[in-house]
This record gives sequence, structure tokens and C-alpha cells, in this order.
Amino acid sequence: MSYETNFGKAYNEQLPTLGETMQHVIRFFGGQHIYGVGGDFAANLIAALSADEQGEAIQINPSSNEMHAGFSACAQAEVDGMGFCLTTYMVGSLPCTSAAALAVTEGLPVVFISGAPAESEVNQVAIHHTIHPNASWKAEYDNALEAFSALGMRVERLQGQRVEGHPNIAGQRFYQIVAEAYKNKQPVFIEVPRDQVFAKTQPIKLPSSQENICCGSNILAGTELIVENILSKLEQAKAPMLYLGDRLKHNEKLKSLILTFAEMFNIPYATTWFAKGLFDEYAPLCLGAYNGVFTQTAGREYIEKSADYVIDVATSIFPQDCNIAFATGTHKIETFENKTLLKGGSLLEKDLVAIFEGLLEKNNKSFDFDALSQAMKSKENTELSAGSDDIDFNNLAQTLNDLQAQDESTYVYLPEVGNSYFASYSLKVGHSILGRSWLTNPWYGAMGTALPYARVVAQRIKSKQLAERAVVIIGDGGFHFQLNELIHFLKDKTDVTIVYMRNNIFHLGKSGDGAIYHCNDKEFDVHSLVKAYQGHSKTCTSVGEFKDYFKVCKQQSGISLIEVPAKPVEERQSNELKLLNLYIKSQNGQVEAMQAWKKLTE
Repeated sequence: MSYETNFGKAYNEQLPTLGETMQHVIRFFGGQHIYGVGGDFAANLIAALSADEQGEAIQINPSSNEMHAGFSACAQAEVDGMGFCLTTYMVGSLPCTSAAALAVTEGLPVVFISGAPAESEVNQVAIHHTIHPNASWKAEYDNALEAFSALGMRVERLQGQRVEGHPNIAGQRFYQIVAEAYKNKQPVFIEVPRDQVFAKTQPIKLPSSQENICCGSNILAGTELIVENILSKLEQAKAPMLYLGDRLKHNEKLKSLILTFAEMFNIPYATTWFAKGLFDEYAPLCLGAYNGVFTQTAGREYIEKSADYVIDVATSIFPQDCNIAFATGTHKIETFENKTLLKGGSLLEKDLVAIFEGLLEKNNKSFDFDALSQAMKSKENTELSAGSDDIDFNNLAQTLNDLQAQDESTYVYLPEVGNSYFASYSLKVGHSILGRSWLTNPWYGAMGTALPYARVVAQRIKSKQLAERAVVIIGDGGFHFQLNELIHFLKDKTDVTIVYMRNNIFHLGKSGDGAIYHCNDKEFDVHSLVKAYQGHSKTCTSVGEFKDYFKVCKQQSGISLIEVPAKPVEERQSNELKLLNLYIKSQNGQVEAMQAWKKLTE
């Protein structure tokens, strides 16, 4: 029995294909771009998703490899709220597991889509792309599904109709899995058999908006009691503060409510290290990113010496050592007694939204933070001289802070994991229209993300015509690991400034002089490389040179690279890394380090 026989000709003719439904669903969740690499099993998906039907074509952006496509999709999730990656079967999807691990760790709603063999091709004949020993009795078709599942992800291969005339619900299943990624802020992996892309599937009616996605949208009971308890504690407090976590990064409504609450009652706020870049650190009430003894901002004094009540909002339920001062015991908020924990256990943090909506309905007292704010500003680091001081990790952040303070346009920083990452915590970041002014991979879920992330940021800055600049901070180890992504800045005609900290070794974590730590060669000419991409570059050795050329880079289009000859010695490291190394040495039982650490933290 066919669809037409069962439900009539009119019903049969209005049925969409799976590809059309996938296109509508991706657009519904804000996906205007997909990052990927083409392949035979993905060919039908590429054709269907890029088809221009009623102006709904999705732009499929090629990446230099599948892993970088996955990383760019992670950046897309950070900036746009959802990320989409498209690859071919197994040989394409398996390299994305590193990016998928990053998405799991960072809580990013990324949809990894892979083409797959047609349902008729799945049998006992091993086809190319499959993974199995050549002596196997059985052809394995589920290796990729199992690999992504092992990361704790939701995985599924879409299925066609099983009996003629019975409903094909592949389109509905695609929507349900993508919606699950959105609601739970976790990645999903979906394989699509190539013979199903143009098969008809039952139509679905999408919700009127993302906020109206059904199931699990209820909030926890007792909101009124929580609001009253917070108000009671605020009434008794003299110096309250908000401590804001990374679960806010995909919830603009909650961020807006919190800012309104802070400004209405003049309550200062700090973020965790993981939430850095979510708020304008130049705002009068912002105390910067706090992480115990590693905190370099002036707001640390208020947090540790003045605050008498903390409202902890949307921080991770499970503590991570690098987010609580590497478990050094110096994170004052972690052990603060007069504290209200608002972790956010409901989908889309609707419980927290209800709490702050309730707080804003109350007429509470306003606190006097202005005098303390002025005292803090007087303790800010003074501007570096524009003289001949050598530029290195120890003064890189302050140099960039000086430049940002003089520039009305925002720098969106993208530090790579390593020395660059630790030095970036002393950066004072401004407000970006993108919602993030500092994007990195703080949980180390994967490495090699800075340039794929910067590509997405540069694309969005260009498309929105923003007076902002993507600024990558990267060592030569990370740079060589991902420099093939540079071709896309040329192809996209986008602008980026790359601060290339060159010391010719993998320095962070280095514990010997073996060849494995030497990631570069002294004869490497980075300027010739950048020139091949039609970019500009210069070697800067002093603070003055760096500042002058950085300003020139702001006026240049395309790729601009500043090479900084960094010295891998302790006195040239950032304060954060010096402290971490000292702590590690003390934990390893080195007497001098133990004494120094004790003196520092008493």
C-alpha cells in the first residue's frame, strides 16, 4: 500500500523529502552555515542542504580537514548558539571525535551529521570506508556510531520506512535529536543513509519559536521561597556580589536579566575562569574573572576582603580543578559560607530565569559600590611605557590591555591552549556584539582550536559589519598544528590579527630536552608563509614596536601576523603560569617551592 493509496494523492504530493526537512530544521535552530568536508556518502546531503528553496539555502563552508570542520562547528555553537558539521561516512566522521570530545566537555550543542551507506548497501559485503579486520567474518557498519557513543553522546542512524505505506518518520527523528542537543547543550551524532536524503518523509510542524520546544520546559517548584530567601540575605548584607558561571554562555535572556538585576541594585559581579568573555570587564560593576590566587584583576581584593554575601549563578555542578584555582585551596568563593547556590537544574535554565524575574519584581535596597569601585580603579596596573622593554608572555596581556583601553572597537581574543591560554586570563575584555569577547578551550577537551574558532568569529564580524577584530594568541606549537586553516581567511576575505609567540618548542608541560618538545626550526620563515596567503607580518621585539604594528594591523585587511620571539625562561612567563608551576613544584615536594607557596598563600 503506497502513501497515495493510504492517505490520498493530495497528502502524498505535499510530503517533503528528508533533505528538505533537515534544511528546515537546521534553519529553525539558527543554522545558516555548516562546516564540513565533502565525500561520496555525503554528496546527496550536500545537494539537498544547499538547495535554494524559498531562500532557505544553507551555506556549506569547506574546511581544511574534518577535525577543523568540527572545531569550527564548536565555535559556531559558542557564537550562534548551535553548531553544525557535515562529513562523509567514517573516514570523514571519525576525525571529528576530537571536536566532539571538546563539545561534550564544554557543553556545546553541536550536531555532527555524517553521510552513510544506503540501507540496501548494508549487508555482509564490506564496502570502502568501513573498518574491520581483513579476516573478519562480519562487516562492521556501526564503528562511528559506537565511537561517538563512547564519548557519552546521543547517536542515531536515521531509518527509512520499513513497510510500504507505513510512515517514514526520519524527518521527525532528525528534529527530535537536534532539539535534544539544543535543550541539553550537548553534541549529537546523526548518520543519514544516502538513499534516504531524497525519500519522502512525514511532514512536521515546527514550534513557533525555539522557546516553545516541548517537553522538559517546566521549572522547579518553590521559586517564590528562593526569591524571598535571597532578598532576606541581601537585606542583611553590606557588600554582596554575584559569581557567574559558564552555563550562562548560551542563554542571552538569563544574562540580560542578571545584568539588569546587578545594575538595578548596584551589585558587582565576577565570572569564573570558564565564563570569561561573557561580560564587559570595563563595566563599572564587573570585577573580572576570579580564580583564587591566580587572579590578577583588581576585583580580587573586593571578593576576598569585602564581600559578605555571594549569589553563585550557573557555575558547573561538578568542580573542575582549573576552575577552582587548581584545587590549591585559595578559591575564597568555593568555601564562602554566606552563599546562595543557583546552579540551574532545569532545561534552558528556566528555573534561574524565573528566580531573577521574581527578584526584579521586588523593591530591594541599592548598595553603595561606587566608592569601592573607585578605589579598585586606582589599583589597576599602570600603562606600560611604549619604550624598548622586551615583549614576551610576562607583559603581553598588559600591552594588549593598553591597546584595548585606547581603542573604541572590541578585540575578540582567541588564545590557544598553552602559555598563550594562561597569559590571556590577565586580559581585560570588552563587550562584543557576538556575545563573547574571549573564546578558547579552558577544559582542554581538545587542542588546535584557535584558528578554526577565529575563522567563525571573523566570518561573523564581517557579515554583521562590526568594528571588532579577531585576535589570535598562539605559540608556534599550536600554530603549526593548524596553520592549514589559514587558507580560509584568504578564501573568505576576512580579517584576523595573529600574535605568534615563537619559542620553537612545546613549552607548557615540557619536562625534558628531547626532540619531541621541539615543534619548530630556527630556519622557519613565517613571513614567507604569511605572504603566500596574501597577508602582512612583522617581527616585534619591544613593547613599543608591538603597539605600533598592532595598530597598523587593525587597518589592514586579511591576515596580519606579529611574530614575537619568546624566551622559554621563568621570568618571561605570565604570572598565572609562574604560580601554577610553583604550586606543582610544591606538590612534588620541592622544599624551596613549598616554602615560597606557603608564604604566598598565608
